[in-house]
Amino acid sequence: MYNTRYTAFAIIILLSFFGRPASAQINAARQLAYCTEQVKKTLRIIPRHGNNIPRSIVPGSSEWKFVGYKDWCSGFWPGILWYSYEVTKSKTFLAEAEAFSSALKPLSAQHAFDHDLGFQIFNSYGNGYRLTKNPKYKEIILKTADTLATLFNPKVGTILSWPREVPGMQWPQHNTIIDNMINLELLFWASRNGGEKRLYDIAFSHAEVTMKNHFRPDYSAYHAVIYDRETGKKIKGLTHQGYADNSMWARGQSWAIYGYTMCFRETGNAAFLEFAQKVSDVYLSKLPANGIPYWDFNDPAIPNAPKDASAAAVVASGLLELSTFVKNKAKSQKYRKAAELMLTSLSSATYQSRNKNTAILLHSTGHKPNGSEIDTSIIYTDYYYMEALLRLEKLQKGNKLK
Repeated sequence: MYNTRYTAFAIIILLSFFGRPASAQINAARQLAYCTEQVKKTLRIIPRHGNNIPRSIVPGSSEWKFVGYKDWCSGFWPGILWYSYEVTKSKTFLAEAEAFSSALKPLSAQHAFDHDLGFQIFNSYGNGYRLTKNPKYKEIILKTADTLATLFNPKVGTILSWPREVPGMQWPQHNTIIDNMINLELLFWASRNGGEKRLYDIAFSHAEVTMKNHFRPDYSAYHAVIYDRETGKKIKGLTHQGYADNSMWARGQSWAIYGYTMCFRETGNAAFLEFAQKVSDVYLSKLPANGIPYWDFNDPAIPNAPKDASAAAVVASGLLELSTFVKNKAKSQKYRKAAELMLTSLSSATYQSRNKNTAILLHSTGHKPNGSEIDTSIIYTDYYYMEALLRLEKLQKGNKLK
């Protein structure tokens, strides 16, 4: 009798919680305040010399792994500092954001060694320029966009992701990974802010060719596609960080959701908006009830597979923006509520780091097949979580995102 009553009571509580409007469940401003306090804690322990950009903290530890400016994750920490400045208007955060961004400046003057320049420079200097309009930042962004454009292969129509030998990529054939969708924002922005029109054309081409070749009939994404570098013909779709070539790697799908939403914002092309909804719908149809995916939707170890908070954070941010573009009110609300559920779960004691370490969130999965950063606090999770909260706060206040 006790168990029956307890179960019934639990169901009532859950229904009352999830039945309320999602906006009543999470106070974006309060969660952003938590984030900035965690950032302050990290600033107190960062060594002020050498390679000192935070990247990850393994389970059971409070020690950050630090990386240098060439690491693909180097732009997320400066971006978090810019977001912290945006939230607090603190001169301390401003100074730290400027200092850590400056470490990445050499990327604008070097040859491209991979596609991640958007993650590195637009998340750091891009946010810096948005908030300060410093003309020196604009110059760095424009130079970096030109550098990224050197990886474009017009015979294929996409940007080369890894201009070097990577296992399984059939080098020297042309490879493109789904992550590259995020870097297109750098090119779109540059084309509107003093850069050449060809930067827009490159980004548009990349999004179109990827839309054609990177997805299965159900709109789940391959992690990588290999093209013949001379003819542009697709050779095969495969994975590098997912469970299998035919599986839906959670963060890969999140890049598609975020990327095509952004492409619609930048171009107004209706095909990108429609596609953003299709890649979102297949992701949402397979999610666990709390909105946090397993690292790969097809891992046979589920429910004992690791979760990936990073995918949830990226998708939450992307869906909030997507909800503002979709004309169908019911579908718009579906995306908004799904994003808020994800943020509610990420803001719980289960996923927030709190006193466990000085990161913001726990339980992300970086590269499981490589045994790297599994069930870990990872810097890009924190970046997209803060971005999603900033977007939610604007929507809760009735403001536009851009």
